[in-house]
Amino acid sequence: MKKINVLLSTFFGYGYLTKIPGTVTSAVTTVFIYIAYEILGYTDLKFSIIFFILLFFYSFYAVKDSETEFKNKDPRQIVIDEVLGQSMPLILLLYLNQTNQISISIEIYYFMSFVFFRFFDILKPFPVSYFDKNYKNYFGIIMDDIMAGLYSMILIYLISLKF
Repeated sequence: MKKINVLLSTFFGYGYLTKIPGTVTSAVTTVFIYIAYEILGYTDLKFSIIFFILLFFYSFYAVKDSETEFKNKDPRQIVIDEVLGQSMPLILLLYLNQTNQISISIEIYYFMSFVFFRFFDILKPFPVSYFDKNYKNYFGIIMDDIMAGLYSMILIYLISLKF
């Protein structure tokens, strides 16, 4: 079971990349979801939300179980948190698109979602920084990216209101 948890926590090995594994994982997540939603036409919002929630809760267990495989408290190899945080504004895009609240090219929204998430994940404004600094464990690893994803969702939503 530990091998499966390490595989999930590292997002099938992307976490082992030597350069910018978090950014690469966020980009891969964005491309994967774009292909699923926009090219393959998978638009089941309810399933996307349920899958996200299940992955969110299971990730706590997987990351906690995987932490012992790595040397520091917030291992750069663990990138499932990037998948979760990056998925949040992308699921919002699915909703906005289905409710006709997208008035500019959907690809621009995907790009903005990626940039906003990375910006907040790297800059770490409060409460992102709170979870990053105060929880040096599986909880903090995941929750700082959830907060960055929430900030990204808010910006995407506000932009959808303006255009």
